[in-house]
Amino acid sequence: MSFKKKIIALSVWLSRIIVGATFTFSGFVKAVDPLGFCYKIQDYLIEFDMTAFFPTALPLAILLSVAEFLLGIGILLGLYRKWTTIGVLLFMVFFTPLTLWIALANPVEDCGCFGDAFIISNWATFYKNVVLLAAAILLVIFRHRMVPLFSPKTAWIAALFCVLFGFGFALYNSYTLPVFDFRAYKIGADIPRLMEVDPEEGDVYETVFIYRKDGKQQTFSEENYPWNDSTWTFVDMETRLIKEGVKPAIEDFAVEMLTPDSLSGQLLPAGDITQQILSDSSYTFLMIAYDLEEMHLKYLGRFSALAEYASDKGYSFYCLTSSSASAIDMWSREHKASFPFAHADERMLKTMIRSNPGLLLLKNGVILHEWDDRDVPSLEQLPPRLEEASFARVENTSARDRRTLAVIILLFIVPLVLIKVIDRTFYTKKYK
Repeated sequence: MSFKKKIIALSVWLSRIIVGATFTFSGFVKAVDPLGFCYKIQDYLIEFDMTAFFPTALPLAILLSVAEFLLGIGILLGLYRKWTTIGVLLFMVFFTPLTLWIALANPVEDCGCFGDAFIISNWATFYKNVVLLAAAILLVIFRHRMVPLFSPKTAWIAALFCVLFGFGFALYNSYTLPVFDFRAYKIGADIPRLMEVDPEEGDVYETVFIYRKDGKQQTFSEENYPWNDSTWTFVDMETRLIKEGVKPAIEDFAVEMLTPDSLSGQLLPAGDITQQILSDSSYTFLMIAYDLEEMHLKYLGRFSALAEYASDKGYSFYCLTSSSASAIDMWSREHKASFPFAHADERMLKTMIRSNPGLLLLKNGVILHEWDDRDVPSLEQLPPRLEEASFARVENTSARDRRTLAVIILLFIVPLVLIKVIDRTFYTKKYK
């Protein structure tokens, strides 16, 4: 093999690994959290003034995440080389200019290309896409040099399995809580600690003073401004950000209590209870319902029963929502809800749990457990005291996540290995 052919072969191999791994990982982590990706798509729809398409956001999130995953796997396995390479190229031709616009206009702080698993800047996303675009062009030109793992006789079986696996995985995660939690509000998260940042790693500002002398203005720093020189006249003072520091993992956790007016019965703001919730040394249940009108009502009775249980045992229970006070009042009258309501930001509530409604259990500001509405414990499942419940203690989610990942990998790899064994056993002719 000539030196030129070796360089081409190496370039194709590297491009195949880079593109395949990136697309597979990107699609997988978005399929882990389809609702999170759905919310990101809705952010873009707001920027483009296309909120009428909100109902399509979740199906589009599932479709895009699975498409990315399938294209990545197709590149790695060499499945349908012509169509997978062209598909990747079309993907990059569309998203590379889009991410350039995002980097320039900065409509959102995070483009969401890797979900919440791995957050990079908008400019880093654009540079990444430029590399992927170049690699995709190379793969289209030299796709015949990509050696497929399966022969044409079994390639369709492997492709069909990957399609079923991708859609099944994404749909499962949209139906229940994500199997992996990349959010700041995951089980074991210490909310007060995550709201803090080392002062030395925070934003760095400088204060400048503007003085005038002989009709000319000049800017001074805190070290050299002429505070004792009467020939200079003070004009203005400005504080400028000179270095952006590390942001806390949680910036927006704030809760305002709502209580009914004694005369009208209308719900009115009754003060901030954020610190009260975070410093409660007992147990606090937070029912998360970011939109009461869109909330699933099938298991509402469990939440009501849990609120009564909490009241009887001396635990706190709040329903956190971003709905307006009038909407809360109308909804609570219609459904005879007796639990206390509190107001919080919609984005914060959507981030806290991927369920409407969902439930969090806190103690001293630490998230002990999370449930979607289908899994909220019934009264029969609750012990006389929460201390006796296994979910009332901090769980080692790292060990659980490793086991879950191992199971998912086996469920994906083992069938492909079996297909490959059949391929080698019955179809020995290699496809090149």
